[in-house]
Amino acid sequence: MLRTIRRPQLRLPLVVAGALLLIGGAALPGHSADAAAAGCRPTQLFVAPDGRDGAKGSKDAPWRTIEQARDHIRAKGLNRPGKMRCDIVVNLRAGDYPVSRTIELDDRDSGSGGHRVVYRSYDGPGKARVLGAEPVTGWTEYKDGIYRADVGTDRRFHTLFEDGKRATTARYPNRGSDDTWAPYMFSVLKEPEKEAVHQWLYSKPGEWDASWDLSNAQAVVWSGGSWSWFTDTVPIRDWNPAKNQMTLSHWTRYALMNSRSGSRYFLQNSLDFLDQAGEYYLDYGKGQLYYKPRGDIDDVTVMRPTVKTLFKIAGAAPDRRVADISLDGLALQYTDFVDWYRYGWISDGDSGDVHKYPVYDRQIEMNRNRFGAVTVTNSSGITLQRMRISDTGFTAVYALFANDRLTVRDSLLENLGADGIKVEGGYPGEGDISGHHLFTDNYITHYGELVPGDAAGVELLNTGSNEVSYSYFEHSARYGVTLEVMPEVGPGDSYARNNTFKYLRIEKAGLDSGDMGAFYTYGVDNTEPHTSNNSVSQVVIGDVIPDDSMPDSGTRGVHMDAGGCGFSFTDVEVGKVTDDKYQSYRCNTVENANWQDGFDPSRMEYDKIGVKPSFPYPLPGADG
Repeated sequence: MLRTIRRPQLRLPLVVAGALLLIGGAALPGHSADAAAAGCRPTQLFVAPDGRDGAKGSKDAPWRTIEQARDHIRAKGLNRPGKMRCDIVVNLRAGDYPVSRTIELDDRDSGSGGHRVVYRSYDGPGKARVLGAEPVTGWTEYKDGIYRADVGTDRRFHTLFEDGKRATTARYPNRGSDDTWAPYMFSVLKEPEKEAVHQWLYSKPGEWDASWDLSNAQAVVWSGGSWSWFTDTVPIRDWNPAKNQMTLSHWTRYALMNSRSGSRYFLQNSLDFLDQAGEYYLDYGKGQLYYKPRGDIDDVTVMRPTVKTLFKIAGAAPDRRVADISLDGLALQYTDFVDWYRYGWISDGDSGDVHKYPVYDRQIEMNRNRFGAVTVTNSSGITLQRMRISDTGFTAVYALFANDRLTVRDSLLENLGADGIKVEGGYPGEGDISGHHLFTDNYITHYGELVPGDAAGVELLNTGSNEVSYSYFEHSARYGVTLEVMPEVGPGDSYARNNTFKYLRIEKAGLDSGDMGAFYTYGVDNTEPHTSNNSVSQVVIGDVIPDDSMPDSGTRGVHMDAGGCGFSFTDVEVGKVTDDKYQSYRCNTVENANWQDGFDPSRMEYDKIGVKPSFPYPLPGADG
């Protein structure tokens, strides 16, 4: 039986830690540990919500915007090689920093000479909040507790928030609860030859109401029939309720029927569906937002997103990398989603670029969807620490292609539209350009809220020599942690080697999907002999139980899918599942796992699994 110990000794230290942050936040050291060790005095610059960009940027005369601090460093050449003698610290005072466009840092903003440029929350972790949203005002009563506001047609948005909680796009059928995706309808097979279609969705007779206005509506569908692997969010081009047929604006990833089942789906963004508190509808053509608040409209703050990415940290090219920048203690909140979403290209080579393995087009995001609240590319030595990233439209941290030594640590990532941390290396066989990343002491919870299909707390694609450790993952429709390439990739062309996964706890994964594992790999090592060069140790996986509507094969704790070879598993414990706790080809080694006879729970270091006692934020749901 799975031990459900949640490290109770964390509660008191975390409450105390939270109090210390409130009391002693301003007493945080004025320079980084590296700078102190170097015996130098960092350059201190200041930004405050009530500052002025024409000021001096001092503690007593701070600037107002982060961009002003960045531009000052550039203009004065403070970070030039040979001139930078110590760290440069941009101190953000407590308060809100609304942004209407992405803050961009490039190779002109790098640290040099072994020193870093640091943007930090001066008054303690989470006190300086960078907000990618603006309040919606001018509400007038519509009817039935619904209010309307004019928001214009120049900047569409695709998610909404009330008092820091995501609103639901008005949908049919209504969701069962705020943090579930079900219930669904199921597509049906109109004619036998329609089983392969990706764009025509058919319903049961009488299931749709012919009076619905679907002019702004979308279908959210687990395409593939019984394959509950990926979700598509696709605008509806037109529909014929008399024929029970709907035409989508874009192809879904998989066909909408297979021999075992139709695809689960719901419809969203119609005023006809707006009947519950916490739901909204946006009329794109008229620029009118309709919302039924959870509280009194005069007492709540409704926020519409303004950007998809808050920080873009990007070098000009792989040989001109942005380097040695830190974001420290910042709270990043609110980003936008997209008008339509599909994971990857449908067929080999669909990206239009020639690659050694065109099949990899099906494994990575399309160009339009390669972003996160923090997007990092062409980088070296970027550090995100003590961050709080919440209420995102898509992924929290997205590392695209050429990056090395990215660190995300001591951070709380919560209520995310897609993945927590996603690393997307280059195409197989074309150069090992992503690796040596460290993701440690992170609490990642409620992710995949808008993209439940394929969502993971940490997703690693064709990247190696990484460490994922001392972290807690909670509440996912699909995965906890994944490492993937493609089964067609030959020896030496996969770079997903020498990865370490240790001291991890995964809870409430697989809540709405099947044929999966809370820990999952795919196409990593595809040819014998399988050398053990990826390791998994001290991992606890809780129950992996999907929604009753899920039509796919069962859930697993650990699923080593095709090519999931070359791993060593030591001291791993899995809770209840609907299939095997561990599914793998005979190409991995296992020592002391509870799916085998002779499991010794005394070898499990439960007190070290998950985030550390020094974690800088109170755990979600913890007392205090």
